[in-house]
Amino acid sequence: MTSPPDGPSPDLPLRERKKLRTREALADAALRLFTAKGFDATTLDELVNAVEVSKRTFFRNYSSKEDVALAPEKQLWSRYVVEIQTRPLTGPVLEVYQEVLAVTLAGMDHGWERRFVASRHLAEATPSLTAHSLQYCADVTRTVVETIAARLGPDAPDRVALHLPLELVVAAWRWALKEWSEVGDDPGREALQARMGEAFAAIPPSMSLMVDTG
Repeated sequence: MTSPPDGPSPDLPLRERKKLRTREALADAALRLFTAKGFDATTLDELVNAVEVSKRTFFRNYSSKEDVALAPEKQLWSRYVVEIQTRPLTGPVLEVYQEVLAVTLAGMDHGWERRFVASRHLAEATPSLTAHSLQYCADVTRTVVETIAARLGPDAPDRVALHLPLELVVAAWRWALKEWSEVGDDPGREALQARMGEAFAAIPPSMSLMVDTG
C-alpha cells in the first residue's frame, strides 16, 4: 500500500493546514533536539526558538515536552481510536483489534515511521517518557474498551472480555516494536508490519503452549 504524501491534506482549510504544519514542525524539532542534546537537557525555549513560535503557540499544540516527544506514538493511537469509533467491526474481538491496528499503521503519513523510531529510542532512554507512554497506553486501552462496549450496547460482554484481548494485542505490538526498533534508525514501515504480523500470528499457539519442567 502506498503511503500518503508528507504534509497536511490540501483538502483541509488553510487555517487547519497551517496548524498541522506547526504541530509537525514542533514535533520534528523536538525529536531532533532531544536526540542531539538529551530530553532533560533541552529547554522549551530552545524548542520554540528552533521553530520560531511562541510558548503560547507550543501549549496550544502540546501539553508538555513529554507530549511532543511522544507525538508519533500518540498520532498512531489517536487514529486507532478513531477507527474503532467509526469503522464497521465484525468478528472475534481479538481479530478486530488486530485488523484495526494493521489498517491504522498502513494509513500513517509518509515518513511517520522515521519519527516514530526516533521517539521510541528517546522513550527507552528517558524514564519520564517511559512513564508517560505507559499512562497514555492505559488511557487508550480504557477508551477503546469503553467504545466497543458502547457500540455493542446491551449485548456488550463484561469489560474483562473486551479488555484482555486488547492487552494481548498491545503486548504483541510491544514485542514487534522492540524487535523493529533495534534494527537501526530507519528500519522501514514494511519491517514493522512484518514484525507485527509475526507477533499476532504467535498469539493463538502461545495460548495453548504446554510446559513441563519436570
